[in-house]
Amino acid sequence: MSLNFAGISPHPPIIVPGIGEQEDLKKTAETIAGMRKLTTVFNEADIDTLIVISPHGLIYPDRYNICSMQKLFGTFAEFQQPNIVVEAENNLEFVDVLATKLEEAKIPFSLFDNDGEFYELDHGAMVPLSYLKRNQESSFKVVPIAYSNLNRASHFAFGQAIRDAAESFPGRIGILASGDLSHQLLQNPDGKKFDLQLVEDLKNYNVQDILYYEDEFIENIGECGLRSIIVLLGALDGIETKCGVLSYEGPFGVGYLVANFSLPEK
Repeated sequence: MSLNFAGISPHPPIIVPGIGEQEDLKKTAETIAGMRKLTTVFNEADIDTLIVISPHGLIYPDRYNICSMQKLFGTFAEFQQPNIVVEAENNLEFVDVLATKLEEAKIPFSLFDNDGEFYELDHGAMVPLSYLKRNQESSFKVVPIAYSNLNRASHFAFGQAIRDAAESFPGRIGILASGDLSHQLLQNPDGKKFDLQLVEDLKNYNVQDILYYEDEFIENIGECGLRSIIVLLGALDGIETKCGVLSYEGPFGVGYLVANFSLPEK
């Protein structure tokens, strides 16, 4: 098959009802509306498996980390809400196919399994999943992946391997890049400049420009989403697509972007 859904999501826990206070929810109203729109698109795509690229998993400097445990479970106890739970099943058959593609491409990776009962989801995955799994009829599987400290070209190639795995796998696959943009909107004028530039380049699908941002441009603006987005762009390489920005705001000094990429139906 091929990719049938692709999106970008922020992950502030305050947008999860029950965690954010009413005032927080009001201040992030655009982001919440964007997440609801993304959820509608996601439900219409009717995918079987969602790959989630999170900045808050176990990150290795020299390789990508792919969860290879069946049961996925997480709570928002870190944010004083242990009763808000996210559960899912991994798609280990897809993980096997992806591992083969990565080996063929000589891209370094690890298959994470701590021999425990379940893999603990981080909030980079749980926040978007708390929206996408809100439909009780939804039974899609989830493949959690953490990016690395390797360069942007490597992340793009990693995404291309995900695309190749999706094209050879008999199912409807989605990919979600979880990540916030600049965390320095209030302290550093370059933070806002970075966010606006990235949003504009995504709207115009200027992939090469994004890949070749100057290091000095992004070093001090405190982003955590660029590498997730580059993996996503690699997965979309060669696919006819356009990016629709559903919302962008930075009410607390951190940039929150929600976006969806149109994909040909297969």
